[in-house]
Amino acid sequence: MPPLHDVDTIVFDILGTLVDDTAGLRAALAELVPDPGRVDDLVTLWGRHISTEHRRIVDLERAYVPGAVLDREAAQVVVDATGLSDPAVVDTLVRAARQRPAWPDSADALARLGADHELIGLSNADVTALLRMNAAAGLRWHTALSTQAVGTYKPDPAVYQLAIDCAGGSPDRMLMVAAHAWDLRGAQAIGLRTAYLERPGGDPPAAGDRFDMHLGSLAELTGTPRP
Repeated sequence: MPPLHDVDTIVFDILGTLVDDTAGLRAALAELVPDPGRVDDLVTLWGRHISTEHRRIVDLERAYVPGAVLDREAAQVVVDATGLSDPAVVDTLVRAARQRPAWPDSADALARLGADHELIGLSNADVTALLRMNAAAGLRWHTALSTQAVGTYKPDPAVYQLAIDCAGGSPDRMLMVAAHAWDLRGAQAIGLRTAYLERPGGDPPAAGDRFDMHLGSLAELTGTPRP
């Protein structure tokens, strides 16, 4: 039986799941810091700042600010760590971080899946960044939702409820697809079905996680063979 026979709506995380969210940042850092190992450390430092601030906002330890503010903070943290003194480097890194190419199978999978299912993009990216990213990466949705609409970030339950309200159906007929186990746990807690998608740099499931699907590629959802 096809894996989506009883699914009406597919909700996709975007950053890291459908686009390579560190590609532009890595490229810019590689020009500034030639040591590949150092680049990896700085990308991790950037991501750690973002995830820490997301959690603080979800836990009401900090007032909500959009992703653009957090990106600039993260860029400053990275610049401080490198010891670079040119203030223009912060702007360079912020611009570079917005360059997020789609993974090779993303656009085709959305086109195929969208023929029979409602597709919702659900992202921590703010509205402006989300629209630009979707256009640049060639991602097409029935609806693209930003956590900015509810003034918080994943994994706040309000984010997943936003997708449920948008779909207007039962969460048990909705499938959340993400490359991040922490994201899927949040979706699962509010009743959505879940599919972990393997991607480079993703957050793999822990031993105790029980997701509905574990996908090696989006081809497993579309029913097309891997290239």
